[in-house]
Amino acid sequence: MLERTAAVERPQPVRMHARVREGLKRPHNWVQLAKFLTVGASGYAVNLAVFTLLAVPLDIHHVPAATAAFLVAVTNNFWWNRHWTFGARDESPAFQAPRFLTVSVVAFLFQVGMLELLVLAGLPEVPAQALSVAAATPLNFLGNKLWSFGRTARL
Repeated sequence: MLERTAAVERPQPVRMHARVREGLKRPHNWVQLAKFLTVGASGYAVNLAVFTLLAVPLDIHHVPAATAAFLVAVTNNFWWNRHWTFGARDESPAFQAPRFLTVSVVAFLFQVGMLELLVLAGLPEVPAQALSVAAATPLNFLGNKLWSFGRTARL
C-alpha cells in the first residue's frame, strides 16, 4: 500500500512592501533613520561646500564638481554611519566599505542624473545639487540599512 505524503510547503518569499510595512512599525528603525539623516546632514553640508567651491569660484563643470563633492562626503558618511548610525564598528571595514561605496555610487548616479535634469530644466546649479542630493537620500538609507550594515551583511 502506498502512503500519501503531505505536500511539502515551501516558504514564500517576503514581499518588499510587507517588509517595509513591518519595518515602519519598529521604533528602532525610526531612531536609526534620524541618526542617518543627521549624518546625512553633515555629509550634505560637506557635499554642498565642496561643490560650491569647485563650481562657483573655480568654474569647474557641475558633473566633475558633483563627483569630487561626493567623494569627500562619502568618506565622512561612511565613518559616521559605521560607528554611530548602524553601530557596526565591530565588523570589518574591509567588508563594509565596498558595500557602502556600491550603495553610495548607485545613489550618486541617481543623484547626478537628477542634477543634470534639473540643470537642463533651468534650475541654478547649487539649488539643483541640493535637491538632487535630497532626492537620493531614501535610496541611500535603504541600501545601507539592508545591505551595507544590515544583519545579512554580518553573516
